[in-house]
Amino acid sequence: MPSAQTAPPDRQPVAAQARLIVAVGIASALHVGKLPPALPVLAQELGLTLVQGGFLLSMIQLAGMSMGALFGQLADRLGPRRVMMAGLLLLAAGSALGALVPAAHLLLWTRGIEGFGFLMAVLPAPGLLRRAVTEPAVLNRALGWWGAYMPIGAATGLLLAPALHAAVGWRTAWGLLAGLAVLCAVAVRARLAPDAPDGPAAVAGGAWGAAWQGLRSTLSASGPWLVAAAFLMYSGQWLAVVGFLPTLYTEAGWSPARVGWASALAAGINLTGNIAAGRVLARGVAPRTLLWTGYAAMGLGAVGTFTAGAGWAYASVLVFSAVGGLIPGTLFALAVRLAPGPQTVSTTVGWVQQLSSLGQFVGPPLVAWLAARVGGWHWTWLINVTCCAVGMALAAALQTRLGRLSDPGVRRTGGC
Repeated sequence: MPSAQTAPPDRQPVAAQARLIVAVGIASALHVGKLPPALPVLAQELGLTLVQGGFLLSMIQLAGMSMGALFGQLADRLGPRRVMMAGLLLLAAGSALGALVPAAHLLLWTRGIEGFGFLMAVLPAPGLLRRAVTEPAVLNRALGWWGAYMPIGAATGLLLAPALHAAVGWRTAWGLLAGLAVLCAVAVRARLAPDAPDGPAAVAGGAWGAAWQGLRSTLSASGPWLVAAAFLMYSGQWLAVVGFLPTLYTEAGWSPARVGWASALAAGINLTGNIAAGRVLARGVAPRTLLWTGYAAMGLGAVGTFTAGAGWAYASVLVFSAVGGLIPGTLFALAVRLAPGPQTVSTTVGWVQQLSSLGQFVGPPLVAWLAARVGGWHWTWLINVTCCAVGMALAAALQTRLGRLSDPGVRRTGGC
């Protein structure tokens, strides 16, 4: 919903703006998907260990884990378009520097830079969509597509990276992705309506108190906490499973091409659940139903992925990712609805991103540690099942919270 502070009319039709915003998310997520296929190469070239690989997978989430809510509030105050452009440029810088490093420990630092850029690029997106799309049902569908940005980008990276590594090397491939991030920043500047012209001046001129108040109001509300915790239970286990698939299948003797296609499909099929969530929510299905379905599928899929024979294991990981996609598609919609007010949408999404990033930071190293400790992947499903059980309890609490907001006697503070 456009606010009084929103400057000039839209430069492009609503559909074109929504497509661009989703495209920015996909381009940003390529930097997540580019890494898993490179892990075997990095192990040979830079001496990367399995646990180091787990931290490298999760390092891009460090910024979101530590500063998601604060960066979200800054996006609300400075202007989401400005913050998105700055994030894309920072993401480009991190990727370009990563292409030049001579040692694994330096690559960890550049992935940290990419993490800050990634966070700043994706946090403003739901707020920008809400600003552009006024029809609730259309907004739900748009947010469903936004929820798919990660699987689409990660799958594309998983699919293209092996061929790019073979053709030009991983360093050149990362440099090309840096250039793509710059092009996205240029497109955002050209095609999205500018933010209010006084955004930076307002923050510098005394709005820091208001920013902290917005942060406090977000973190004192139960809705953002419930959504964020539910996302944590999803994100860490998804990245741990999908992120280690190339390593798992390489150890099984699969060819690089087969590993690339199998990993890309496992990541990309997640978008089906995201998109379906937006459409089904628009038809009035209870969020709890979608969340329970998603968590149940992830728990069962994880057991099959790590314990079944080759064919059934891969079928299980497809179920794990596809039906599990109902979870982020539902939670992004709930984050917008449960924000304490219109000026805290990015802050709420930032808090969700913060706990999601915590899950993605902890998940891969935890799974790698357990696999190394027991001498294989056959017990790692225990982590997934535990996360799913907690997630289902949080889904019930979220449905209760939504029911209270629907009660005419409960005052709504915004976002619903």
